[in-house]
Amino acid sequence: MQRDVSGAPNRNWAFCRALFEELARAGVRHVCVCPGSRSAPLAACASGHEALRCWSLLDERSAGFFALGLAKASRAPVALLCTSGTAAANFHPAVIEASYARVPLLVLTADRPAELRDWGAGQSIDQLRLFGPHVRWFAEVAAPEASGALLRYARALACRAVDAARAAPPGPVHLNFPLREPLDPRPVAGDVPEDLGARDPLAARGRGEQPYTTVTRGAPTATQEQVAELAERMASCARGAIACGPLDADAALVERVARLAQRLGWPLLAEPTSQLRCGPHVGAAPVVAHADLLLRDDAFAAAHAPDFVLQLGLAPTSKAYRLWLERQPPRELVRIDPDAGWNDPSHLTSQLLCAEPNALCDALLAQLPARGASPWLESFLDADRRAARAVEQLLQADDALLEARAVRELAACLPDDTVLYVSNSMPVRDLDAFLPASARRLRVLCNRGANGIDGMISSALGAAAANPGPVVLLTGDLALLHDCAALLAAQRLALPLVIVVLDNDGGGIFSFLPVARFGAAVSFETHFRTPHGIDLEPLCRAMGAAFARASSWEHLRAALKDALTTPRVSVLAVPVDRDRNIAQFHALEAAVAAALGAREQEGAP
Repeated sequence: MQRDVSGAPNRNWAFCRALFEELARAGVRHVCVCPGSRSAPLAACASGHEALRCWSLLDERSAGFFALGLAKASRAPVALLCTSGTAAANFHPAVIEASYARVPLLVLTADRPAELRDWGAGQSIDQLRLFGPHVRWFAEVAAPEASGALLRYARALACRAVDAARAAPPGPVHLNFPLREPLDPRPVAGDVPEDLGARDPLAARGRGEQPYTTVTRGAPTATQEQVAELAERMASCARGAIACGPLDADAALVERVARLAQRLGWPLLAEPTSQLRCGPHVGAAPVVAHADLLLRDDAFAAAHAPDFVLQLGLAPTSKAYRLWLERQPPRELVRIDPDAGWNDPSHLTSQLLCAEPNALCDALLAQLPARGASPWLESFLDADRRAARAVEQLLQADDALLEARAVRELAACLPDDTVLYVSNSMPVRDLDAFLPASARRLRVLCNRGANGIDGMISSALGAAAANPGPVVLLTGDLALLHDCAALLAAQRLALPLVIVVLDNDGGGIFSFLPVARFGAAVSFETHFRTPHGIDLEPLCRAMGAAFARASSWEHLRAALKDALTTPRVSVLAVPVDRDRNIAQFHALEAAVAAALGAREQEGAP
């Protein structure tokens, strides 16, 4: 639709219309809007654009994570706007996560104009560079005018902001808008020149349906010489592994990485958030699903020290993996990252290859000979099979509602093309340890940038806004309580979401840490374990969510089946006994270790 801002009632409306026209033309499709007065021109002009879907959210903290989940799930920039003052400060946790997780957000904050700042005006704080180093670009926007020069600036600004959010590495951008009254669409005589469209058509209408400024960037590529040299080094190494940490790999990259592992004859250590643990590739690819449990066994880890590790994605979640590398550092640790991120907490990287991974995998596959089966690879796969049997046997023999089996039961119930959003703390670790490899198509998302438990419900709701299929959140009770206000957003927006809560009445992860051994001496129960004693059912029902508390695995399976077809938020609580859960986890470690010990006695590969 060809627009002309010449018909805007005043300068604020003309400027904001031009801005949102260009955001839409540059690829923004969603805007998350929080209520406020100073931001009225921004909110109204966003909602008035037919190409933009506006989501109304009550509080800024939840809105920030909603936008984050929406941007992650859609793989596209999302705009997020609010009024002035502490409203903007409540975006900060989501901005930090977006920065570290490389999620493109456009944070638009309204502000008082310069003459009202630091003069005691209401809702006025220092918003300049409010998010510090956590944004890719900050701009203090010029006070709106309806001149040709300022409207061209508004259009170029929108295009530059989208490009900055998408550029390598992608992340949040902050635009701060000082807005003078009137903040409503009242006509102001002389504000918008009547002949603007004739005098300056670019300012009035932009470039039609094309963005005002199109930014073209080339993907980073490795040279033929770099590929040939890397392929030669990899081909000469029999004891290698491909490790994939948190990585929102699409189907094309998943297929290429799986083929590369096959070609090399190397085990593929894939955590669920890499998208390589599950999918159609699993039948042929050498996926090792229980790497975290295998590498907890000191004897196995020592006997399987690799010479070469090729790593994709953010730093893997598993501490056992990190210690495996630190205790016997590989001769080479090559990381592929087109954004040149230094995701190497162990400081072992020998080469950081800044290349687009799809093209690099294709180039390597063209040069690498097929290695076929090898004792090295078969040793990993045999150990993985034995670990899977040991885990399954122990879990099937124990009907207690505990976390490891909850992961397995959940995985068995999820239909193809489910988005599984998983909370930090214990749920992501439980998923890494116990999610079996399968051909089921799952997309597993997690906020692994800063690794906090903030905004988990909001993030999953954002994913539900972008995903046409089912979205399930696996979370702990503290993370749910931390973001329970997001259930109001779910009710208002009528978004379907299934929330599976591992409810152990507090911070279960701390019981696995050394500090737990010091008990009362460090006030462990009060300041670490933090039992809350809250019955989640009345809380969730008051927020408009359906609720069920599992009494058995059969009950959980039936409740999941119902919840996956319910067009609103359903909360399924799995009551977990903390002490029994810890005991079972250690029993599972011991069972895997025993299975590996038996393997050695049998002389298996």
